[in-house]
Amino acid sequence: MNVIAKNNKQKIIKISVLTFAVMNITTVLSTRGLAPEAEYGLTSIFYYLFAAICFLIPVSLVAAELATGWPQKGGVFNWISAAYGKRIGFVAIYLQWLATTICFPTMLIFIAVSIAFIDTNHAKEIAANKEFVLAIVLGIYWFSTFTTSKGIKSAARISAASGIIGTIIPLMILFISGICYIFSKGSVEFIVSSNDLLPDFHQFHNLVLASSVFLFYSGMEINAVHVQNMENPSKNYPIAIAIASGMTVLFLVIGTLIISAVVPHDKINLVESLFITYDSIFKYFHIGWMGQVITAAIAIGVFGQITVIVAGPSTGLYQVGQEGYLPTILQGSNRNGVQMPILYVQGVIVTILSMMLVILPSVQSTFQILGQLASILYLIMYMLLFSSAIYLRYKSPEVNRPYKIPFGNIGIWIVGSLGFISSFIALSLSFIPPSQINTGNSFSYIAILIALTIIFLLVPILIYQNRKPSWLSK
Repeated sequence: MNVIAKNNKQKIIKISVLTFAVMNITTVLSTRGLAPEAEYGLTSIFYYLFAAICFLIPVSLVAAELATGWPQKGGVFNWISAAYGKRIGFVAIYLQWLATTICFPTMLIFIAVSIAFIDTNHAKEIAANKEFVLAIVLGIYWFSTFTTSKGIKSAARISAASGIIGTIIPLMILFISGICYIFSKGSVEFIVSSNDLLPDFHQFHNLVLASSVFLFYSGMEINAVHVQNMENPSKNYPIAIAIASGMTVLFLVIGTLIISAVVPHDKINLVESLFITYDSIFKYFHIGWMGQVITAAIAIGVFGQITVIVAGPSTGLYQVGQEGYLPTILQGSNRNGVQMPILYVQGVIVTILSMMLVILPSVQSTFQILGQLASILYLIMYMLLFSSAIYLRYKSPEVNRPYKIPFGNIGIWIVGSLGFISSFIALSLSFIPPSQINTGNSFSYIAILIALTIIFLLVPILIYQNRKPSWLSK
């Protein structure tokens, strides 16, 4: 009798404000995003703050309201389906999965470059070698897929260790050693002027790299499902988001400015600058060997991150697919419950996109165009998310939302419109070739992005249009 009573008492674990803030910080914080913004020096502060206020915070607030109002499994699929129907909901969950899939090659390129910088004598030559980078990208991705196939527990163990070793510790070392370097040397490589705090809005091609900040801030909607586990979410959730946003911006600004301070502007590279920064700082303090240790640690960190998210986004697509939205061949799983058919399709996409390393002028240009493609697809999904939140206030006002954006419909219009408009601006900028990088022919660059965007958008529409009753999982 006592056993039954104990089993029936289900403890609801409450998440504190600080814990929730840390969860959100670790979701978006990464060393990969520092180098692209280092191009802008002091102006990067504006971009980080703008994206946080106009995108990061609105995503967090809107996702929390939708997650508490429609808490069923499926995330963005359920939220957007509630507003616009299953067709658009399926497009949204597909875009979320695909954008993350496209990010994999950029993350893997980052690992390849970090491995190259372990040999500091030949780092630049190795990092620029397309065949080397391609081999590392494909080798690590398929190894991560193999690791994921063993089940979530295996991936979770790797993630926990690599997150500390490869992200938190290297960032702390960068902050401390970088600040000591700047004070010791007494000079920085970027121009220190109040005029550089704001960008030149007349030069749109200079703003393209800044739009990638939106991609760095993506993923906040993932943690929104935990809002209902907070004490007094209406009060505590905005506090947690304010802390998370503030700390994330602070970490990113400090890291970016340290890179700008150490690496001369004309030598900043999207994928190499972080490692050049570590190498320069440690050689200055006569501990050059530390650069090799840190680059190896960062490679481990990104590998751990990939191991977890290889399966993560596809899990939502897999769950939705079992409701009859994917062919039965893609609804299977192995004995560990891992959705291997979808992961194989994901792997084929990653492999094909990675071949752009051979086609495009440089490793850096491949990193850029894939990052922009992921941004475009993710931002389309976010625009659907923001508009859904506004529409559902009118379509389903009776639905109970434990967390609700304050100030009634005026509040949701302000937050939703701010997120939607800023996402649209970033989306528009993503099609413009950046002036800082040689991406080859401008027409080809734009054509590739437009063509791939259209193709990837047509896929879920065609799948939904041609779905069959036999696809419904029994």
